[in-house]
Amino acid sequence: MSSFFGLDVAISGLFASQRSLDIANHNINNVNTPGYSRQVGVQKATRPVGLLDGTGMVGTGTEITAVNRVRDDFLDFKYWSENVSFGEWETKSNAMEDLEAIFNEPSDTGFTTVMDEFFASLQELSKDPSSEAARASVKQKGVSLCKYLNSTAAHLQKMRDDNNYSLKIKVDELNSYTRQIKDLNEQIYKSELDGNAANDLRDQRTLLLDKLSKLANIQASEVVVGKLPNGKEDRRFQVTINGSYLVNHFDTYELETFEIDEGSHRDGMYGIQWAKSGNEMIPKGGELKGYLDVRDGNGEAGQYKGIPYYLEKLDEFAQSFAKTFNEGILKDGEQHYAGHAGGVGLDGSVGVRFFSYENKSSAQLVENGYDKLTAANISISSDVESDIYKIATASVGGEAGNNGNIASLLELRHESKMFNEGAPEDFMKSLVAMLGVDAQQAVRVSGNQENLVQQIDNRRLSLSGVSVDEEMANMVKYQHAYNAAAKMITVMDEIYDTLINRVGV
Repeated sequence: MSSFFGLDVAISGLFASQRSLDIANHNINNVNTPGYSRQVGVQKATRPVGLLDGTGMVGTGTEITAVNRVRDDFLDFKYWSENVSFGEWETKSNAMEDLEAIFNEPSDTGFTTVMDEFFASLQELSKDPSSEAARASVKQKGVSLCKYLNSTAAHLQKMRDDNNYSLKIKVDELNSYTRQIKDLNEQIYKSELDGNAANDLRDQRTLLLDKLSKLANIQASEVVVGKLPNGKEDRRFQVTINGSYLVNHFDTYELETFEIDEGSHRDGMYGIQWAKSGNEMIPKGGELKGYLDVRDGNGEAGQYKGIPYYLEKLDEFAQSFAKTFNEGILKDGEQHYAGHAGGVGLDGSVGVRFFSYENKSSAQLVENGYDKLTAANISISSDVESDIYKIATASVGGEAGNNGNIASLLELRHESKMFNEGAPEDFMKSLVAMLGVDAQQAVRVSGNQENLVQQIDNRRLSLSGVSVDEEMANMVKYQHAYNAAAKMITVMDEIYDTLINRVGV
């Protein structure tokens, strides 16, 4: 045993305390770094040596054998599995809020107000069928009703286009994350070949996975594929989606968007496919699924009721209302009223339709059929547009004051057999109520998922987060240990000085 054995023991304590202070310093400086995990030094006693006389073993000091990050992999996996659902329903919740704003019911500018004003103008005209002012008002209120439907449909389509573009942006964002994860895999792998742990790089990779998990239903794992020359395990990091690789260690498999052309309501929209194989990828969760459901969901066969569903319902209203008002044909396909076409205008005209599409004439509407009419293109007919005397108020010709037909048209406002839901206002109230229910569900599920994700994240932070108070206490503890080791060195120095320089003098 060396004569300076005691000095070596004291120095080991000095170095260990200094390393522990460096770790605490690093933790404190990263207290506000997103994704940072608290690091701790693994300190243990060095290997003792046996005494030559066999009376026992004596300790040789201490050392820091590793610096580990405090992390619970189970909480990370749980966070990712819940975050994917949060991403999906947060997207849907935001979309439902936008849909409610588009329909804007109840309000002074919503459907109920527009419909009230239209039938109120008809009521005024029924009082004096020969009044030009009343006829002009009916024409204008009819235009307003059409423009409300046109505007609502246009806003829905614009919202759908916006969601389609957002889908592309999110796919590009996902590819950016996967490329960064691949680069970090390379850095981590090279940094850990000598047995050290690349803690800060692993924290950066975990933060990227947190963001990635909100976009799509990913699975991440680190697998052992063999042994390194130094005997350590050869680990490879993988990220998959639907069982296919997004990242396989040093390789990335990117996604891309393509324009759909399949003859469905998705034509012209973006689909998602694997860039290398061209196979379509359908996400099962996350923001990507949220955007797809909102953009494409038509409510059929259990699908989500997204923008197409509300567009189709709006088209159904426009088509059925126009057909009933024009022809007197109800939901059962039978003619129960004379309709506008069955009345007589002030100029003696008959067979004129009040509503059409794209300002086409009554003749063009009849020739092409009501299947061409949608909420986006409904209008008053060019006949009425050009001549308000063609508004059919009378039930028979030659009677300027006859209001028999307009009285029949007024009954349509409360005709319960016009739609399955009832009268026109009942249809729209049912649609808005359904939208409200869907919006409440999206908000409720999104809120529940957000709380769950936040709870898991709080558990992660309680374990991995840096507490300044705790680190300050550690600093005091390590400083005292450092001072004690330094004092031991001073004492040993005095002993050796006396032994070497003064003994025998």
